[in-house]
This record gives sequence, C-alpha cells and structure tokens, in this order.
Amino acid sequence: MILVTGGIGYIGSHTVIELLNENYDVVVVDNLSNSSMLVIDRIKQITNRDFKFYNIDVTDKKSLKKVFEENKIDSIIHFAALKAVGESVEKPLEYYKNNIVGALVVFELMKEFNVNNFVFSSSATVYGKPKSCPIREDFDLSTTNPYGATKLMIEDVMRDLSNANKDLNLAILRYFNPIGAHISGIIGEEPKGIPNNLMPYITKVAVGELDKLSIFGDDYNTPDGTGVRDYIHVVDLAKGHLAALKKLEEKPGLVTYNLGTGQGYSVLDLVKSFEKVNNIKIPYKVTERRPGDIDMCYADPTKAFKELGWKAEFGIERMCEDSWRWQRNNPQGYEENSPLPDVAISEI
Repeated sequence: MILVTGGIGYIGSHTVIELLNENYDVVVVDNLSNSSMLVIDRIKQITNRDFKFYNIDVTDKKSLKKVFEENKIDSIIHFAALKAVGESVEKPLEYYKNNIVGALVVFELMKEFNVNNFVFSSSATVYGKPKSCPIREDFDLSTTNPYGATKLMIEDVMRDLSNANKDLNLAILRYFNPIGAHISGIIGEEPKGIPNNLMPYITKVAVGELDKLSIFGDDYNTPDGTGVRDYIHVVDLAKGHLAALKKLEEKPGLVTYNLGTGQGYSVLDLVKSFEKVNNIKIPYKVTERRPGDIDMCYADPTKAFKELGWKAEFGIERMCEDSWRWQRNNPQGYEENSPLPDVAISEI
C-alpha cells in the first residue's frame, strides 16, 4: 500500500489518480489546509476506485502513527508541506516547523514500522541561482528563501539517512514549474487568495476574478525581458512519481531526479500561448521584480529519461488548454461542486 501525504492537494491529487489507475492501493493523509474534501469524491469519480483518507496533520505523530498501525504501508510519497515562496519569507517559523517537523515525523514512523521506500517532493529552488541552464542534478545547491531552505534541509536529512541505513530506498524529485490540470476539468490548482504562481493568476484573470495579470519585471537577461521557467504538465509530473516508485523496487539506495521538460518559456510566452489556444485576451501590467527571482531556470531531464524511462509528454499549449478547462468549469474553485462533464472519465 502507498501512503500519500498531502494527497488531496494540487500535485498530490493528480498523483493519487495515476496510482489508482495503475491499480495501486492508496491511503491518503491531508490536513486540508490547502485543499478541499470535494477532491476526494472527484478522484473516485475519475478513477472509479476507492481509497482510504485520514484528515491528519503530518506533524501530529500520535495521529499519524495510527495510519501506520491500521495499514500495511510499503512506500510513501511525501507531498505534505507549505509551498509559497513569498509567504515563507513572511512566515519563516511556520515553514520550518511545518515542513521540517512533518518530514522528521514521517521518517521516525518509517523506522518504527520498517518502511524503506520514500519519494520526496523537492523543488528546483534548491539550485538557488544556477550557474547556467539547463540545470543538471549535480549542480551546486543553495537557497534564496525559507521554503527552498526547508526542501534542501530535508534532502540533507535523506542523504544522512541513506548513509546510516543501506536498506532505505529514497528518491528526491526536484520539480520545476507544474501547471495544467486533469483532462476531465474537475480537479486542478486552487490557490488560496491571490495566486503566487503564474498560471492560476492567468486563469483568475481569464475568468474575471482578477482585473489584470501582474508581470514582475521585464528587464531580465532573457529574449523578451521576462523570466524564463520550465513549465511541466501536472499529469506528467504525477507520472514521474510512479516511475520513481518503480525505480525504488530495484533497491537503488538514494536517487535524485529533475522533473521538467527541458524547455524554457518566458512569462510572455505563456501568456501568448494561453491567449492563442483559448481565444481569450489577458490584460497585464509590468511591475517591479520580486526579491529573489532569477532570470531563467529550466531543467536537463536527461537523467530521469535514462534511469526511469520517464519524460514529459505534454506541450505548453496542452497545459494552457487544461488549465483553462479546469478554471472555466470551476470559476469559484472547489466552492462550487460543478457537475461532471458528459464523458466516460475512467476511460480518458
């Protein structure tokens, strides 16, 4: 059985769908701080499969221990964490306490219940300001914000655990910029308040919730002056976790992979692609740079392809189509329990 922490959130929910579609037995833990109970039913509608759910905070060791006692956990995918870079600068103590303590509690219970397989949701933020692009896994590591620092600290803990216990099989997955949504249009990204990430900001403008998009800086050393990032479809990202799980069956010890497309797109590239495929105009204004933002950041995903047989399949236009379908069907996010589309979702 696979334990997925944070499994009702944006990336977690899409990964649970892929796991269920591959006939894994899944148990999900989530404290619903950045997610909705409605996601549970929608996952079941999409997959036509059931799974166990516990409303638990992973920092609560006593409650989480019950999950291990009541289920035979074979592997863990750990998503549960606070994840907004800007917010982490404003609330560093919350980020260190939630992200670090949560991971340590999971590691302690893994040891107690003899669970040896663990996939970690890390981030490209651990590369800091990279010396060049594309970014390889062997690049120097550093951070520019508390969120990134928590990811790097947990990576360091994993490296130390691997040195101490050769029976552990641990995968570090460094995400680039996930966007998109499931093709059904009934689950997707629903940030709380003003979005920190670009695509939900664009879709909130498209649906009329926000007046215009703010572009933070147009004087970067990039072709059009706006920041360049590696946008990856969330379904491709989810499938990367299944590939990592299968790799752990080979008992490789500690492995690290970039999950990205290897293609950089600027902020304006993404805006123009969204406008083109969805026939919607996105008004925007250019404002000052955000502290800590870098010119460009995109992956070299070669290692993941060679060792996992994984690569991103969906292009930028598909990402824009799926993002808009989700927002259009759910203009108020999960506050409106939108009806399912008239399709055989389990066959999509």
